[in-house]
Amino acid sequence: MPLSQQECAAAIADHSRGFAEAAAGNLDADVEFCPGWTVRDVVHHLTRVQWFWATLVEDRHAERPDDLVEPEPAGDEATLAVFRSGAERLVRVLGEADPAIRVWTWAPSQQTAGFVIRHQVQEAVGHHWDVAHAAGGTVRIDPAVGADAVDEFLQVSVSNADDADDAADGKDALPAPLEGRLGLACLDSGAAWLVADGDVPGTATVTSTSRAALEAGGVPTVTGTGGQLLLWLYERHGDPTGDADASALDDDLLHRFRGLCFTD
Repeated sequence: MPLSQQECAAAIADHSRGFAEAAAGNLDADVEFCPGWTVRDVVHHLTRVQWFWATLVEDRHAERPDDLVEPEPAGDEATLAVFRSGAERLVRVLGEADPAIRVWTWAPSQQTAGFVIRHQVQEAVGHHWDVAHAAGGTVRIDPAVGADAVDEFLQVSVSNADDADDAADGKDALPAPLEGRLGLACLDSGAAWLVADGDVPGTATVTSTSRAALEAGGVPTVTGTGGQLLLWLYERHGDPTGDADASALDDDLLHRFRGLCFTD
């Protein structure tokens, strides 16, 4: 970990193709874990998301742009063609970009194209699964892709020092502290992580470790493939191939951990 730039671009391309294939003929299907949304809504959403980040990186916006005009949603006859074209553009832009160039992102300490390149994998994988699930199917998530997505989620979507700085500046308040330790371990790779309380209450520190070390330390651990762990982090379940096993966590620890996570 992390995936290389070209591996990220390939994963975005692969899951965007799968997303479009799963959406075809199913635009009216409800999306279980996006309340009130149909597949059509998810297609429009991902089209906008991929357009925004491709534009941000291609034009090298170092500050959040206030004047970008999002494209209007396409009609049903063109919606998937528009999505596919936009996905191809995103893959091209991210595959050619210098990962070190400065661009605005929502992660205060990661203001580079490299963050966009890595995070858009997670975006494509998650919504591919949403749409495939709505169509009664599932998605195979490569072990390396799943592990990298879990690693990135834990590093940037769990309350950390950036959030402590925001709280100190009078922005969003910090959540309740974890008050414990929690492990995650991939069954299809050697990747594993320990989540513990950070120096500032309401933040967490995440360190790479091994499943054996988690077991030796008696750390309550969620296990599954990298893909299953990613879906668990996003509170998706019902995958026919099986869900992550979180039975080692008590309800209070799970509730506090969920409170530290940002999944919007």
